[in-house]
Amino acid sequence: MQVVPIFTDEVAQAGGWHGQSLAQAFARRGWQALMVSLDSCYVSIVQQSVQVHIPGLSHAAPMAFVRGVAAGTTQQIITRMNLLHTLQRQGMTIYNHARAIETTVDKGLTSQLLAEQGVATPDTWVCEHRGVAHEIMQQALDAGKTLVIKPLFGSQGKGVRLIEQREQFALPHDPFVDGVYYLQEKIDCGPYQHDYRVFVVRGEPIAVMKRQGDSWLHNVARGARCSACDEVDVAEIGVKAAQAIGIDYAGVDVMRDKHGQLWVIEVNSIPAWRGLQSITQFEIADVLVDDLLQLANRAKGNA
Repeated sequence: MQVVPIFTDEVAQAGGWHGQSLAQAFARRGWQALMVSLDSCYVSIVQQSVQVHIPGLSHAAPMAFVRGVAAGTTQQIITRMNLLHTLQRQGMTIYNHARAIETTVDKGLTSQLLAEQGVATPDTWVCEHRGVAHEIMQQALDAGKTLVIKPLFGSQGKGVRLIEQREQFALPHDPFVDGVYYLQEKIDCGPYQHDYRVFVVRGEPIAVMKRQGDSWLHNVARGARCSACDEVDVAEIGVKAAQAIGIDYAGVDVMRDKHGQLWVIEVNSIPAWRGLQSITQFEIADVLVDDLLQLANRAKGNA
């Protein structure tokens, strides 16, 4: 049985729910999944030969699935991403590919690409200086807008806060900010007190769900309730967002404002799908694994 690495930050939990779901999908296709963290790998450059050493892997694998990249210092993150780039240069199919992960983990860059490709996304400001951020905040509040401050690198709604009234909010100094202010206008949803997650694989919206939380945040990790969604325009804008980023598969977060217009809030390159799976008849992991196998076979044929 051939071995396929699943790079995850949940090795101690055997890859977590998502890793186990992928491992089962691979097993159904005759592959053995190897859960490994990128920080346990290393590179050797000996006599002009570059080699990436992956614990537990004795032979080169044709592909790898990236399920998680552990948090770390800037140097550590760059080192881990460079491992993925090196493996790609050496012919391994990485899913999602390293550039897509780098793009989407940076919310500021994602917002830029969406806007440049004509995909509706909220007004956004990214800056380092606290004084500049405070001036942006003042101007937005004076114009009657509500802002959301988010970690530039973050997920599952952690560190996301509202800026509604200047006298009641001081710009934070904390690990979530980490020296960069990412400010985004809050979409006024009016009667639409929910958001959407569009799961896109190879340009197809394979599943769409509506998420309803008990607060203005609707992350499944925070207890949001999931229901199926068949709104065609939601699926379409999710596909456009994934195409704008240039990504193999993605979880696209979408909101509808009080006028009915759709806005893309985020594009996730390592999306969770446990909530989505609860309302989906087929196994999402099977779709992902099949897509990766097709990519790897195509790359092998072109080699």
